[in-house]
Amino acid sequence: MNLNNIKPAAGSTFNSKRIGRGQGTGKGGTSTKGHKGQKARAGYSQKIGFEGGQMPLQRRLPKFGFKNVNRKEYRAINLDDIQNLIDTKSLTGDITKEVLVQNGLATKNEIVKIMGRGELKSAVSISADKFTKSAEELISKAGGQAITL
Repeated sequence: MNLNNIKPAAGSTFNSKRIGRGQGTGKGGTSTKGHKGQKARAGYSQKIGFEGGQMPLQRRLPKFGFKNVNRKEYRAINLDDIQNLIDTKSLTGDITKEVLVQNGLATKNEIVKIMGRGELKSAVSISADKFTKSAEELISKAGGQAITL
């Protein structure tokens, strides 16, 4: 090891020049911002999507449609899915929202609606947020109960 091949530890130094620290640094004066203009001033910031005065893309594109902010998004679960759950997991009695969540048919924050596709062979009481008329009829026909939460 000689003095001519000693180097500082990796990461201890950086070789980018500090700007705005006087003329002797080579990056003084205008501090790499050029002369005058909006971008040379203190506190300059640009709006998101600003295109230099040209009409921005989000204003050039046509708008269409309507998004209802009050819309309720339901998780639809059909009776054949419930019957399949009863057959595979051998569930009896009450089928609550928690049972549906545990078996992966819904998540805990979803609003559950029972739909009338398929057939229900077991007499079970089902608790959900909503039911279709056909689902309620099929559940009661099978000897069960549709409980609206």
